[in-house]
Amino acid sequence: MKSHPSGRLAQAAAGVMSDAAVNALPHPVVTVNADDRIVDANVAAEAFFEVGLAVLARHRLHEFVPFGSPLLSLIEQVRGRGAAVNEYRVDLGTPRNGGERIVDIHVAPLPEYPGHVVVMLQERTIADKMDRQLTHRGAARSVTALASMLAHEIKNPLSGIRGAAQLLELNASDDDRSLTRLITDEADRIVKLVDRMEVFSDERPIEREPVNIHAVLEHVRTLASSGFARHVRFVEEYDPSLPPVLANRDQLVQVFLNLVKNASEAIGDTSDGEILLTTAFRPGVRLTVPGTTTRVSLPLEFCVRDNGPGVPEDLMPHLFDPFVTTKPTGTGLGLALVAKIVGDHGGIIECDSQPRRTTFRVLMPMYRGVAAAES
Repeated sequence: MKSHPSGRLAQAAAGVMSDAAVNALPHPVVTVNADDRIVDANVAAEAFFEVGLAVLARHRLHEFVPFGSPLLSLIEQVRGRGAAVNEYRVDLGTPRNGGERIVDIHVAPLPEYPGHVVVMLQERTIADKMDRQLTHRGAARSVTALASMLAHEIKNPLSGIRGAAQLLELNASDDDRSLTRLITDEADRIVKLVDRMEVFSDERPIEREPVNIHAVLEHVRTLASSGFARHVRFVEEYDPSLPPVLANRDQLVQVFLNLVKNASEAIGDTSDGEILLTTAFRPGVRLTVPGTTTRVSLPLEFCVRDNGPGVPEDLMPHLFDPFVTTKPTGTGLGLALVAKIVGDHGGIIECDSQPRRTTFRVLMPMYRGVAAAES
């Protein structure tokens, strides 16, 4: 029986719509044939494995996942049973895709094509990061309360102690004068620390406007290259079509100057030090606003990556908590302040770290016009 032309057109249209639907999914989806070769992949899968479909199709799946990965045995299990199988919290991280990648795996057979299976990966990393982000915001709020208390309960007595030390210095011997100066210097140091913490207690509304993030990053790079990071090579990978971010420009400069300074200090004095600054549009990342059912889209991704030794593993869960630092003279307030500023802008910040590849990733909402800005 000959197929009617309109029927063939309908089938073709259905195929195009099916491809569009799969590509619209935020989760990586790949189709694997009986020889374990990747025969199809959606856009999210290309982003997950960091290569295009043309490259994926030239390889077998085991070349893109860790050796002996449970994913491979799941696929064999699905072929043997002819039924779908799920596995949760599996690490598919490799040096190729940037380290730890915790995913939930869903594998199903394709009855129309013997031996073929469809694999969908639901990345847990983002969900876990969202949970940790709420913890970071809670930590920032605790610092806010502490800063307010310190401002009132410590600065006033310190002023009296400093004044008394200066009076004693007038009639003190040379040996005693060194002690009074020590008291004065330490009082000044504590006041400066409290002044830095008072930033956390500033609850005034942020003055925001459309900001070109590339202008901010270029300004930060210029400042760093002429000062503390003059020994580091900077590399920029920017998306020129990126829309503006709704933010306070000065606070964004403070955020990225802090991140670049940390990256430079982590690299140290090595001759091959490199800091990579990237911007990208990542649709599909949405965050639930605490206390409401509203979900905010965070499509703008800004990254600062360095090739330093990495963050100690035991420090990672507490990296954005106040007073956590590995620097001998550090206060541990820099990243806590960064987390507060990003959170105040409705965004999130996270860190992925392994030796020679530490990435601080900032996700923020984009500017959607005057009405949205006023809201």
